Amino acid sequence: MTDSPHLSDVSDASQEDGFVSGRVRWRRFALLTVPAVAVTAGLGIALAQGALAASFAVSGQQFKVSAKSLEGEGFAQYGSVDVNAREELIPVAVTAIREARLDSLCQSVVTSLPIIGDISLNLTAGRDKPVEASNLFVDATQLSGDAVFTNIEIGRDASTLDKGPADAQGMQDLFGQQADTVRITDLKQTAWATNAGTFKLTGLSMDIAKGKKECF
Repeated sequence: MTDSPHLSDVSDASQEDGFVSGRVRWRRFALLTVPAVAVTAGLGIALAQGALAASFAVSGQQFKVSAKSLEGEGFAQYGSVDVNAREELIPVAVTAIREARLDSLCQSVVTSLPIIGDISLNLTAGRDKPVEASNLFVDATQLSGDAVFTNIEIGRDASTLDKGPADAQGMQDLFGQQADTVRITDLKQTAWATNAGTFKLTGLSMDIAKGKKECF
């Protein structure tokens, strides 16, 4: 007659199986959570260091900005992220200029509303006298134009930038570039946010119209 397995043997086997199964699950859990924890920790450090871009939650709409020309002193550029009200991360290229002058500035944003359709808000300034801005930060996703830089440094660690505004620095080990001066003609850019210490708009005009009416 074959002996029945002892209860202790069954218990030991069950505990061993349970231990192995649990170990596999914990490994999978760790593999899934470690990247998320690392990203969260990195963003926490970035927030503490002020390395994230806009200091406010950005809207769900990008806007367009154009200018006949932009002249700036103290230029810096680096990658960063904006955060919207749903705490989603939005990658941006931050352009920071210590002192900027813009000729024939145009800013536009289009909002699509139910039943009404598209509504455009357009702002223009600086046609007779350039717009002036100090400590200007633009969080952009697209920029084009003809640019000339003086004493440019390309590929500098973003955390060591020192030619732009005082706070114009990104996270350590990330790409950055800077220059003593910058001039961009036929400027066109699409952005999520703009910050400035001062923003002087001479000849300011705002217009709201039905349909799409954009700067470019």
